Amino acid sequence: MANEEQKMEINTETSELKSVYDSSVKAEEDKEVKTSNSDENLVVNQDIESVESEAEAEKNLIPDLTEKINNLETKLQESNQKYETLNNNHLRLNAEFDNYRKRSVKEKEDLEIKVKCKTISDLLSVVDNFERARNSISPANDGEAAIHKSYQGVYKTLVDSLKRLGVGPMRPEGEIFNPLYHEAMLREYTDEYPEGTIIEELMRGYILGEQVLRHSMVKVAAPKTSNSSDSENNLGREEKESEE
Repeated sequence: MANEEQKMEINTETSELKSVYDSSVKAEEDKEVKTSNSDENLVVNQDIESVESEAEAEKNLIPDLTEKINNLETKLQESNQKYETLNNNHLRLNAEFDNYRKRSVKEKEDLEIKVKCKTISDLLSVVDNFERARNSISPANDGEAAIHKSYQGVYKTLVDSLKRLGVGPMRPEGEIFNPLYHEAMLREYTDEYPEGTIIEELMRGYILGEQVLRHSMVKVAAPKTSNSSDSENNLGREEKESEE
């Protein structure tokens, strides 16, 4: 009996110890589960806080970036305006310089033409004298003929030099009178030529390119009327008085 009681006591103690052990194990497992869940919750909470922090940082970054973009756009507009201003000034200066260059070249050319015209105009009287001498002198012997030929050679050299400079004589006979090139010295009343036609060149005119060196002095045709003789006599009288 004693042995059975001892066995029962041992079994009871064993059961109690096992129950305590199982409770301890379960409590430890629950503790570990809670700890694990707590760690996971902590990690999740940290991740959430990190994401929220990053989102907040990005949210604060957008206004900064927008402001920087606006500042850059403003600077770009200012740079474009400065470029346009400088470019317009550059174009204006180029245009002014080009106009100045063209004007300087034109003034230089005009001055050269004026000087050339003045110099050549002074030589035209020499040409006239040579032509008068050629038309009025008739050599009587071989000596005079040699002299005549000699100065006519000088005349030819002078005329060739003027041609090389661009000087040309006018040939107005048969043309209509033009006051830009001709100067009317006489009128001839006739039915043989249309009114205003140049009948004869009294003194040769010369041009240099489009520049008139000397107007051609001419006789101009006028329509024949009953008062033509009186008018012609009056014109001759006026010309004679002007010569005196």
